[in-house]
Amino acid sequence: MGKQGVLMINENVLKLLESESLLFNSPIHGVKHWQTVERNAHYLANFNKADIEVLSYFAYFHDCMRENEHRDKGHGPRAASFAKQHRDLIPLNDIQFKQLTNACKGHTYGERPECITINTCWDADRLDLLRVGIMPDANRLHNKEAKRIANEADFLALDDFYKPSLLKRIKGSLK
Repeated sequence: MGKQGVLMINENVLKLLESESLLFNSPIHGVKHWQTVERNAHYLANFNKADIEVLSYFAYFHDCMRENEHRDKGHGPRAASFAKQHRDLIPLNDIQFKQLTNACKGHTYGERPECITINTCWDADRLDLLRVGIMPDANRLHNKEAKRIANEADFLALDDFYKPSLLKRIKGSLK
């Protein structure tokens, strides 16, 4: 979702995720979290050259294949595999798609790559840890602005960036 609340991912992908993701409506790892990750990512992209299309698709795919709300070590690789199975629905070029799948695979346990887009994906997800009562650790973040937010507990910077209206859009597009 862009700054103006325009859905950045393909609506067919959103419908697919609704039908295939066990936790789509979960307040912890579902679409509400995904839209927050997208907002965080787009905010961070203002401070670097991360690819916002990859950021958006990561936001919606990274947790889409979780099997539970707790420890689920294989959820990132499953999300990458799921994206590969539905490659025809994802309008990213091959480089972007590889970034998406690598970001999904490694977002929980991966080693930090050199790619600013993947690092921004991971930071955007980690900046939403407060939803489960965990304060994001600046030492686990890559982007300077993400570290600043964590160090200063300035999460209002993210909240003020834009107020997504995705849930209303989803309900309207899935009818």
